[in-house]
Amino acid sequence: MTTVCVTGAAGKVGRYTVLELLRHGYDVVAADLGPRPAFLPAEAELVYLAADLEDYGDTAEVLAGCEAVVHLANVPAPGLVPPARTFTRNIAMNANVFLAAAQLGLRRVAWASSETTLGLPFDVPPRYVPVDEDHYPFPTSTYALSKVTSETTAEHVSAWSGIPFVALRLSNVILPGAYADFPSWQDDPRARRWNLWSYIDVRDAATACRLAIEADVTGARSYVIANADTVMVAPSSELLDAVFPGVPRRREINGNVSLFSIERARAELGFEPLHTWREEVELA
Repeated sequence: MTTVCVTGAAGKVGRYTVLELLRHGYDVVAADLGPRPAFLPAEAELVYLAADLEDYGDTAEVLAGCEAVVHLANVPAPGLVPPARTFTRNIAMNANVFLAAAQLGLRRVAWASSETTLGLPFDVPPRYVPVDEDHYPFPTSTYALSKVTSETTAEHVSAWSGIPFVALRLSNVILPGAYADFPSWQDDPRARRWNLWSYIDVRDAATACRLAIEADVTGARSYVIANADTVMVAPSSELLDAVFPGVPRRREINGNVSLFSIERARAELGFEPLHTWREEVELA
C-alpha cells in the first residue's frame, strides 16, 4: 500500500499519524472538518481535504484513490456534546467510512475504537486484571456504545467485503507536554482509577496506527493499545490492593506493569510502546 487516508488528521493522534506515515514513505491524504491546519506538513508533502464524514458523498470522495484508511475522526470522548449526539455522530462517521471503503475496494481499514469499550470508568470493578480484549463489551456511556456498535459493524462489513478491519482500543492518549502533570496525582491512587492508571503516548499511538495497516491480519480484529507501564510510581499490585482489592489477578502483577494487556497487539501487530513518562519527568 502506498496511499493512505488519515481522517481526523487535525486531531491529537491524527497529526502524529500523518507524520508517522510520511516518515515511512506513504503518500497521505489527510482529512478533517476545517481548513488545513498550519501544523500539518506543506501542500507538497500531502493532500489535505476539508470534509464532513457524516456525509457519505464527502466520505467516498476522500477515500477515492486511496488503498487504506486510518480512520480517527469521531467525537473523541464522552461529555463533549449531548450523549445522543455523541452516539449518532460517531455511528454515522464510522458507518460511512466502513461502507465507502467496501464500495471502493480499499485493502485495509484501521480505525480508533476505545478503551471505554472495556468498562471505564470502572465504577463497577473489572472482572479480572490485566484487562484484555475479551473484557468486552462493557460500555457505560453512549460514547463507549458508539464504539461497541461500530466494532460490530466492522465485523460484518469486513465479512461482506473481505477487507481486514483493525480496531485500536486506544488508552488515554498523552502528548509529551502533558507529562508535567503526572507528579500531581502520585499521592492519590484513586485519581486515575477510572482507566486502571493506563495511558498511551501519542507517538506510540501513531506507530500502532501504522502497524495496523501493515500487519498480516484477516477479518475484523481488535487490539488494546496502551503503554507497558502505569501512570503511577506505586507498584501496580499496591494500587490494586488499595482500590480494587477483590479483583482476580490472572497472572502475577510485578512492578509498574500496565493493568491493560497489550499481549495481543504485541503478537499480531508487532506493537511495542517505546515512550514512557518516566523518561520525561523528574520526580522529587
